[in-house]
Amino acid sequence: MNSIVEYYLSSIGKKIVMSLTGLFLIIFLVEHLIGNMLLFANDGGAKYEAYSAFLVGNLVIRFIEIFLFAFICFHAILGVWLWFVNRYKRDTGYKKYRLRDNVPLASRTWTIITTGSFIALFLLIHLRSFFWPVRIEGGHMSEYDLVCRAFSDPLYGGFYLAAFILLGMHLKHGFQSAFQTLGLRNRKFTPIIDAAAFIVWFFIPLGYASIPVYFFYYSQIGGR
Repeated sequence: MNSIVEYYLSSIGKKIVMSLTGLFLIIFLVEHLIGNMLLFANDGGAKYEAYSAFLVGNLVIRFIEIFLFAFICFHAILGVWLWFVNRYKRDTGYKKYRLRDNVPLASRTWTIITTGSFIALFLLIHLRSFFWPVRIEGGHMSEYDLVCRAFSDPLYGGFYLAAFILLGMHLKHGFQSAFQTLGLRNRKFTPIIDAAAFIVWFFIPLGYASIPVYFFYYSQIGGR
């Protein structure tokens, strides 16, 4: 038991935990996106409302949501902790090794910290806009109507689009870095991981970004 605790307390132990929590959150993003695609059913929100009612009324799902929120907080705290550790271990910085000339933009530390911070802000606003009114306040407006109203505002929709662009940058580095930490990026698996990474960092944000664009477009032509 002591050896397990000591391993977790080490930097590599925390990196592995951060990688695993990150991959779990990616799985959630895929599941959540699949559910959100019901918004495009063109049935006045009937299928989406049925899906939302299932989530609200299912105790297992509510239990998972608590763990999901804990995972998000844990992932963020570990990321900040590892950044501070790596930052203050460098006594000489990058005098010979020029970071900006050798590391892709999406993999630079300041990019990860910046995108992660913006995503955290986005998550808080997202929860306040959709989760809180329905799950906590128990408002009379349906979740589908909340989506229609929210994304008819170009500023609100623009904020979401910016968040999804930054999410793509965060996922581009995070997905590949997780497999690197887990020791799976080798000659055999790297092509597969890189292909999967493209799907994750490009198509997941694209799918989410299509939602505000769709509802803003229909609000402008009077379709909603």
